[in-house]
Order: sequence, then structure tokens, then C-alpha cells
Amino acid sequence: MWQKARILAARIYQTSGQFPRSELYGLTSQTRRAAVSVASNIAEGQGRLTCGEFLHFLGQARGSLLELDTQLAIALDLKYFNADDYEPLDRELYQVLGLLNRLIDSLRRKSGQEPKQKLNDQP
Repeated sequence: MWQKARILAARIYQTSGQFPRSELYGLTSQTRRAAVSVASNIAEGQGRLTCGEFLHFLGQARGSLLELDTQLAIALDLKYFNADDYEPLDRELYQVLGLLNRLIDSLRRKSGQEPKQKLNDQP
């Protein structure tokens, strides 16, 4: 998962280089920061001493990944890159998200924590 997150971050750096120069301190910087944050939070969480701490950092990584997803969708809407460039990034992003979700669920079960109810889940 960490390796896939690193590869995704490198691809984001390459792709965001196509964004307009006017976005250097805007969307370019934000997408790059979010992408690096995913891999960094996974690594930091792995280095923590407790399962709860690891879960916290995996949650941070998940949040950054979903932030990145939104930023890429906005960049696509603004036509900063085309669908042919977007689709592979989107697939990679969702592969990392799937791995993160499965690890989070596994660690929660192992530690006896109940997952939080998602907003779209029925009570």
C-alpha cells in the first residue's frame, strides 16, 4: 500500500506539472501536498507504537487521499489535463483507497473497535 501510494505521488507530480503556471501555488501545490501526505501518513503510522496510533495515521492518509480525489476531479473539470490522463490516476487512487480501507477495517476488528457509521449508511 505504501509503495503504491509513493508511485501515485510521483505520478501526481508528473501530471500536475501540466497544470497552468497560475496554479503553481494553488491546485498544483495542493494536489502534490495531498499525494505526499498519503504515503507519509502511512509511513508515520507504521512507526507508531500502538494500533490506535497506526489507525489514526491511516485515517489521516485516507482523508488526504479523498482530498486528492476531489482536487483531481476539479483539475479535470478545469481541463488542466484530459480524461486519458485522469483515468489511470483515478484507478491508482482507488486501488490505494481499497487497500487502506481493508487495512483499517482489519485493524479495527483486531483491536475491537467498531467502525464509525458512514454518512450514507442506513441506521
